[in-house]
Amino acid sequence: MTSPYSIQALPAEERPRERLLKHGPEAMTNAELIAILLGSGMKGIPVLQLAQHIVAHFGELHRLAEATVPELCKIKGLGPAKALQLKAAMGLALRASRKAIPAKYRIEHPIHAYHLIREELEFQTRELFVVILLDAKNYVLSHHTVSVGSTTETFVHAKDVFYPAIRHHAACMILAHNHPSGDPTPSTEDWGLTESLVNASRLIGIPIYDHIIVGHGMYTSLRQKESESNPSKPIFI
Repeated sequence: MTSPYSIQALPAEERPRERLLKHGPEAMTNAELIAILLGSGMKGIPVLQLAQHIVAHFGELHRLAEATVPELCKIKGLGPAKALQLKAAMGLALRASRKAIPAKYRIEHPIHAYHLIREELEFQTRELFVVILLDAKNYVLSHHTVSVGSTTETFVHAKDVFYPAIRHHAACMILAHNHPSGDPTPSTEDWGLTESLVNASRLIGIPIYDHIIVGHGMYTSLRQKESESNPSKPIFI
């Protein structure tokens, strides 16, 4: 027996699955696509109504993608199983949306570093600290998240920063982190941490070329900022 809260209970011409087959995903609303993922609603809440409520609750897709499973479960009709289903689908969509970086990606300007990591950092709700490892010709070897903090700060240890660089035999490196507020203006703490890590890099022998702060649709290069505001006492060499 078909549940009155499933997609199958809808008239054939209104069923999201049939519309997807006939018209393709481009013709579908976000709620219809979510309804297909969920498959069914619950007593008193048909699946399409549940999907519409999810869309209305989060407003924008990137906010839905950022939601944790406990946050999803707060929505009436969305239990742990459906929340996990939705979280997994949004995770795959996020990976698919990231721009492919060429196998040999060279960083010759701060904007190249920004393009490399912006998709991973731009709309994070917590501060993430990333190291970009380069070879002797400034080609990217790899990049790694070495610290995950709160909405306003992250705690970074030098050993976590330099371990990937030593392990992957990097010739040099670039630091990067995000400001969840969206404003990439460097704080006093950002400058202090950068100076401390650059000093350590001189002892280890793996130079730090720059520190990129990612905001919403913009970035700040501390190396560029330093050359504009304080060229007489450079942190970077």
